[in-house]
Amino acid sequence: MLSACLEYLGLGFCVAGSLLGMVACGLPMWKVTAFIESNILVAQTIWDGLWMSCVVQSTGQMQCKTHDSVLALTQDLQTARALTVISAVLGAAGLTVTIAGAQCTNCLTTESVKAKVVNAGGVIYIISGLFALAPLCWMANRIIVDFYDPAVPPSMKREIGASIYIGWAATALLLLGGTLLCCSCPENVRGAYSIKYAPTKSITSNGEFDKKHYV
Repeated sequence: MLSACLEYLGLGFCVAGSLLGMVACGLPMWKVTAFIESNILVAQTIWDGLWMSCVVQSTGQMQCKTHDSVLALTQDLQTARALTVISAVLGAAGLTVTIAGAQCTNCLTTESVKAKVVNAGGVIYIISGLFALAPLCWMANRIIVDFYDPAVPPSMKREIGASIYIGWAATALLLLGGTLLCCSCPENVRGAYSIKYAPTKSITSNGEFDKKHYV
């Protein structure tokens, strides 16, 4: 019962993390305009994402434009695109593998094999979380470094957007859910691995150990 609860809880965390990761990948709010110094009174806010850039006017109107060329993007954006897409693909693969070995499905009949498949799904989710974490931390580091760089003009400085925070939450769910899936193992599977003990030494009638146990 405990293993099933861990399995369902871990799968729920992983699915929620994968969905949040996809949302963070699609939202154009990785970098947002920093309101500092003379840039505090502006009529528009700029959002920069992996796939598009948006300009939000003070009146509420918003205009978005997709990035025209992939090769024209900076290295951090290109890497973030690739890693987030790989993370999403791994999340879908982890869901397929975990459902195939889940206790509530009959895709596999042997309990030991099902437990190994679920553990493999947990490992895939952990790898997916690591793939999502790398571009998030890299992008956040670049934003912070540029923000405190005096050579960067105030109008070009950016702050960490909501997409990065959503991505960090998704990464935490993926890592936690994958760990729970790796820890879920039915009791009957654990009991299948028998422990062999060494035979005890017998004592003869005169109180000495039997010499056949010695070489």
